[in-house]
Amino acid sequence: MAGGVSTPALVAAVGDAGGLGFLAAGYLRPADLAADIDRVRRSTTAPFGVNVFVPESRPVDRAAVARFRQALLPEAIHRGVTLPEPPERDTDHFAEKIEVVLDARVPVVSFTFGCPPRAVVDRLHAAGSQVVVTVTDVAEARVAVAAGADALCVQSADAGGHRASFTPDRRPDPQPGTAELVGTVRRAVAVPLIAAGGITGPAQVDAVVAAGASAVQVGTALLLTPQAGTHPAHRAALTEPGRPGTVVTRAFSGRPARGLRNRFVDSFDALAPAAYPQVHHLTKPLRVAAAARGDAEQMALWAGTGYRSARPEPAGRVVTRLAAAVAAATPPHPAPR
Repeated sequence: MAGGVSTPALVAAVGDAGGLGFLAAGYLRPADLAADIDRVRRSTTAPFGVNVFVPESRPVDRAAVARFRQALLPEAIHRGVTLPEPPERDTDHFAEKIEVVLDARVPVVSFTFGCPPRAVVDRLHAAGSQVVVTVTDVAEARVAVAAGADALCVQSADAGGHRASFTPDRRPDPQPGTAELVGTVRRAVAVPLIAAGGITGPAQVDAVVAAGASAVQVGTALLLTPQAGTHPAHRAALTEPGRPGTVVTRAFSGRPARGLRNRFVDSFDALAPAAYPQVHHLTKPLRVAAAARGDAEQMALWAGTGYRSARPEPAGRVVTRLAAAVAAATPPHPAPR
């Protein structure tokens, strides 16, 4: 998860336990990403990956963004913050970040929110990197394989944080579940699959491996680990008995994302347009101010459906437990030929 949760310490701890930790490059400046890569390499000799956001190329409805800004203004005035005029387009320094991972020869580079151009994939391969693309359906899987992806991360609607769909205005259907989605993609493509979404323990691992996954990816399960950069208010909300569960919302960024329900979601979800990253820029001052005062009701509390299984234990212990489950799981079905 981008936004500070994925720290070099977490990546190193996951790698030292035998997993493949990922730095989240989203929202980072290229120089900060390079510094984080260096910190990982100084902390561990284990391989690791970097996840990069693919920039949105579709035009956004500027009038809808302006209306949402007006809807946020009373809250901004109440909190004493200034709302920015969001940019027409924001690439999140995509080209510069590709140069950073190329120069650093990062072992694995993954992509979210779309598929990188074939030329980018070819350059990464030439630098010795493996390429993973996150997909949410068969159509996206086929696009990624055609672009040269070495493996796919198959993300279901149960996953915490942003929905990785190539189409930003598409909200996830409640079904299929992770195992069913993995099975559907497995029958369509031959590259290795990594299952993501609602993976909390042996039962889920067994189901997705039986459906054809070669590995599992977790984020929510690591939110309470000491190595994660999870904000203290976010940590408290994850263990709050009365919290009403997770919802998928566009309220914070303009893209569907799953997180804990709070007052901000209740107030602004229905008003937020499908405009990423413009909505992200609009709400950022409110989220920063909320984090500064420890107000979980106005923060993006990203979490998957299995968040109640997260434990405040070392990341290495989480990885070891899940790795044992993968090793004991039913062998995957063979890929089509």
